[in-house]
Formats: sequence, C-alpha cells, structure tokens
Amino acid sequence: MIDAVRLPKAELHLHIEGTFEPELIFEIAARNGVALKYPTVEALRAAYEFTDLQSFLDIYYEGMNVLREERDYYDLAAAYLRRAAAQGVRHAEIFFDPQAHTDRGVPFAVVVEGLSAALADARASFGITSHLIMCFLRDLSAQSAMETLERALPYRDRIIAVGLDSAEVGNPPAKFQAVFDRARAEGFLTVAHAGEEGGPEYVWEALDLLRVSRVDHGVRSLEDAALVERLRRQRIPLTVCPLSNVKLRVVNDLTKHPLKKMLDAGLVATVNSDDPAYFGGYVGENFVQTAAALGLTDDELVTLAKNSIEASFIDDATKRAYLEEIERTAASAASA
Repeated sequence: MIDAVRLPKAELHLHIEGTFEPELIFEIAARNGVALKYPTVEALRAAYEFTDLQSFLDIYYEGMNVLREERDYYDLAAAYLRRAAAQGVRHAEIFFDPQAHTDRGVPFAVVVEGLSAALADARASFGITSHLIMCFLRDLSAQSAMETLERALPYRDRIIAVGLDSAEVGNPPAKFQAVFDRARAEGFLTVAHAGEEGGPEYVWEALDLLRVSRVDHGVRSLEDAALVERLRRQRIPLTVCPLSNVKLRVVNDLTKHPLKKMLDAGLVATVNSDDPAYFGGYVGENFVQTAAALGLTDDELVTLAKNSIEASFIDDATKRAYLEEIERTAASAASA
C-alpha cells in the first residue's frame, strides 16, 4: 500500500490565509497588539464551523486582520511549508489575496516580501519549490482588481500567475475579462475558481474569456457533458479540494465526491487542501480521507500525484525529476 501522506506531490490550490491556525492567530495578535473577539484559542477553533461559503469567508477575513508586518506573513507561510514538507509536498503554488490586506492599509510590498522570504527559506531548508499566485477578490470591483494588478507589476519575478477567488455566485469570470487580458499581456499565467458554487457556465467563461491554464475546483463541470469532453480533450487540470467541498456543502458527503468520476472520465484532476486550517485537513489528510471514502486504488493515487506535477507551472526538468520520484515511490510500495 502506498503511503498517501508521504507520496510525492504538488499542491496547486492552497490559500495561504487559509492555513492560519488559531494558535498562530493568537501569537501574532499578541505581538501586534490586536484584540480578538474570542477569549481563547479553543473558542476561536470552535468558531471554525460554517454553513456555506459566505459564513466561512466572514471568519476567514476576521482572522487575517491580525496580519500587519512582513514577519507575520513570513511566519504564516513558513508554518504551512513546514507542514507541507512533512506531507510529501515537493512543490507548492500558493494563492494570496492582496486586496484583503491592502484594503486594511498593509502595503503590497509587506505582503509579497514576507511571503517570498518564507518560500525562499523553505526551498533551502526542505527542498520545496514554490510559486506565488495573486488572486483577485471577485466580490470586489473589476477596477479594484485592475489597481491591484498595477501594484503587482514590479513583482512579476515573484508572482507567476493571477487567479480569481472569494464569493463565486453573482460574480462571474466575465466581470474580470479585461483584467485578465491585461495580466496575460504583462506575462502572468492565469487560473480561476469556477464550478464550485457557480455552475458549469462559470467554467466555460473561465476557459473562453479568462483563458485559464487551470480551473480551481471545477467539481460542477460534470453537470455538462460537452464541458467534460473539452476538459478531457484539452487536458485542462482541475484543482479539486475534497474536504473543502464537503465542509462548504458543495458535496453532501465525501463518499459521494465526484473525484473518482473525474478520473474515470480521463480528466486531469488533482487533490488539494484549499483552506486547511478551516476545513479539517491539509493535503495529506485530503488524500487519505478521500481515498478511503471513494475506495481509490494505489494506481489512482499515483495518477493524482502525477497529475499535480504535470499541472504545475514548474519547468520541464524539475517536473521530470518529481515524476521519477513518484515512480520510484510507487515501485517501492508495490514490491514491499
């Protein structure tokens, strides 16, 4: 049997603000003199219960309010990367939401410098390669997104792609077409959340209007046979987050998650943790619990791991090295 936790893999759908554990929130709040409305770590953790995406976002943004200085962003990313290294992550492509910080008065540079330093140190300490992906908050205006893109231009060497996240319903990809056109012209790759709360039409828009390289979530794509065929034919990756889908009631039960159907349909599905501090599991837990719930085979777990590497934005030589490591791991498990 393959150890799904330690199986080499990439994580491609991870919001760094969503890795904010209550203990670290309290530590940084105390350091920055920020008062929290929760009296203890336990009380804050108990509040990590949600009924839908919006109720999650409410507490998500409240928690990140304690982030003020470069050191805070460094500590946040470093804590995630330490945990990721222990769960087989060889490469991470990390989302961050600059508007959630700059709108509070935190300079863009503070966010990027703190995160970048943690990524560099993790590569030196753990050998994890990584990229930053800057996401626009889709419930804010397209003008705000364009202003954020302008702020990001001096950091094109630190940010590989732009994405689109936050409240999906009522904020279709089409709203941000001009921003994504500009981002591509400036050399950024593009990804977008679609087909989580919103239906398959959001995935079509992400592909046709935003011209994304990957679709984040995309679980509702299976509702549209023509879309499934296009995703299969063009090998457009889907960054699926099973425990997140269950926590936010996108899927009612993990045993009913469509991940296995995606694999059976020939889609390039990957497994990721989304906002693991809030959704009950990092990428290792997502692999283990989903495999148990859906009866995934070792071959299917290996396929998911390979998909994650192939769908990443790393160079071909590094991809080959990671894929070869997955092959060696699989061969060792098969002979054990």
